Amino acid sequence: MDVLAAVPVKDLVNAKQRLIPALAPTERRALARAMLEDVLSALGAAVPGAVFVVTTDAQVVEAARRHGAECLIESANRGHTEAVAFAQQEAVRRRAERFLTIPGDVPCVTAHEIATVCDAVTDRPGVAFVPSASGLGTNGALVAPPDAMPLRFGEPSFANHLAAARERDLRPVVLELPGLGLDIDGPEDLEHLLRRGAGTRSAELLGAWDVSARLARRV
Repeated sequence: MDVLAAVPVKDLVNAKQRLIPALAPTERRALARAMLEDVLSALGAAVPGAVFVVTTDAQVVEAARRHGAECLIESANRGHTEAVAFAQQEAVRRRAERFLTIPGDVPCVTAHEIATVCDAVTDRPGVAFVPSASGLGTNGALVAPPDAMPLRFGEPSFANHLAAARERDLRPVVLELPGLGLDIDGPEDLEHLLRRGAGTRSAELLGAWDVSARLARRV
């Protein structure tokens, strides 16, 4: 296959703990699922037939399959880095030419941005990285071939990925993409999603819950 695109998702029950001050447990679960579906919709449009979700959660499996994604079932929740490594191994096994990974909490990502990342590496071996809005995390990584380098997440993963690539004599391509760069982690990110996420399931949920008014009352 040409590309394998992987989205690691732990579970929906304990999703988005940092949003506890702003959202109820059922709302956090619903938002996590909506964000995943927004991401899968963009991936399905950009790389149809090449989308994989790494998870142990039956609800995530159901959502993934509804969007035509294949599931890689882990034996346990081992963390983001381990889930990505599991998917990289699968990409190698399937003889994919490229491996792409993005998180499930970037609902503003577009098919165009995903295509931009996929097309960013013209030399082999090569890598491309998309930083988070803070510049500390890595919200997108393309590795060609899939075993060109391991990926390790957790801030400051972006700087660490650049350094690790250069240690392997790879020239990392850096892409700053506003949709992919916006991961929804804390309450302060919800306002950004409301402003920039027009047409997404995620922003529609926040609007229905009147989250903007809630956030205003917290100030």
